[in-house]
Amino acid sequence: MKKEFLNLGKQPIANGFLCEKEIKNEFFFDLKVGFDKETKLVTQMEYVDPSLMFNENYAYRGSMSITMKEHFKFFTKYLQGILPQFPFYKRNPKVLEIGSNDGVFIKNWDYKYTFAVEPCQNFTEETNNMGYKTYASFWDDHLSDLILKEEGPMDLIFAANCICHIPNLDETFRAIKNLLSDDGVFIFEDPSLSEMINNNSYDQIYDEHPHIFSIIALKNILERNGLTIIEVNNTTVHGGSNRIWVQKTKDVKKIDVSVEDNLQHERILGLDKFETFERFAVRVSQSKEDLIRILKQCKEEGKKVISYGATSKSTTIFNYCGIDKELISYITDTTPEKQEKLCPGMHIPIISPQKGFNETVDYAYLGAWNFINEIKHKEKEFLQRGGKFITHVPIVKFI
Repeated sequence: MKKEFLNLGKQPIANGFLCEKEIKNEFFFDLKVGFDKETKLVTQMEYVDPSLMFNENYAYRGSMSITMKEHFKFFTKYLQGILPQFPFYKRNPKVLEIGSNDGVFIKNWDYKYTFAVEPCQNFTEETNNMGYKTYASFWDDHLSDLILKEEGPMDLIFAANCICHIPNLDETFRAIKNLLSDDGVFIFEDPSLSEMINNNSYDQIYDEHPHIFSIIALKNILERNGLTIIEVNNTTVHGGSNRIWVQKTKDVKKIDVSVEDNLQHERILGLDKFETFERFAVRVSQSKEDLIRILKQCKEEGKKVISYGATSKSTTIFNYCGIDKELISYITDTTPEKQEKLCPGMHIPIISPQKGFNETVDYAYLGAWNFINEIKHKEKEFLQRGGKFITHVPIVKFI
């Protein structure tokens, strides 16, 4: 039973960058968030049809970020180093990635034993051309059965920033259990609910994120589908994420202390109580007021404010706060598919950094605040000449 605690208003498709002629047909939905009292899951009250979000026009590319490329490269090296301790290493282990995007993770693996699932046709073509057999479909029971029939059980199933995109978690985990070998391991990374609460980063919530996971909720849902969490790693990517290691319950030999450590931390934060999220909603409302005030102040002082990064996160912020081109002159973004288009909902123009990130800019709102270290290093000249970034995480402030 879900109980609503937050209403982020009318929202568009977060990655639905568009042209002027497409504005009249733009899709909007009510972004309301609730708490499931049974599973303790934070989840949207109603889900958007996945085909509206993930298709041949999907614009987010993991390979465009140095941070993400290095993250997956480092984790692959670590993972390949410890694989010999798993029983399945004695054979050529089969690897499957669910949600392979543009191949930022799987390109580190041998294509002869690696398979991918990616519903966005533009990326499916790319990974197929790299040599990886890619299933152009949404993850579900039917696809799990098909892959099992064609390729056999998978020893390692990986998903990054993908499982939280799938509305039906019971089917998702049931399908993974079906395809996972008896001694195999399922590893997935997704944004952390505890970090979202700590950072007041409510922009983690948008159409593609029907759920924001706590370990408490994941434990409850995984276990009712015959799977058990054996380890949890806390990472800094995407503003704070958890990497969850899972095996079939019947095959579990040992559970790492990190699982109970994370559960205990979340209980202290109150992530199993509705009241925690009611308080979070109050802080979100205050953050909105503070951000609008600071942007209006910049405008009144004659300062030029742009946004750095046309992100899904900034889509939530701009539409919830009603921030348009009166307050943000334009957005700069390095992704070619986004340039010369308008951001979803508020229709602020997007241009390349080469065109727009110059000496005329006084302030830049951090649409990609989760890459702040990478951005500060890249934009040292902007900061040295007195330019400042604006963020709302964990509070509205200048950087």
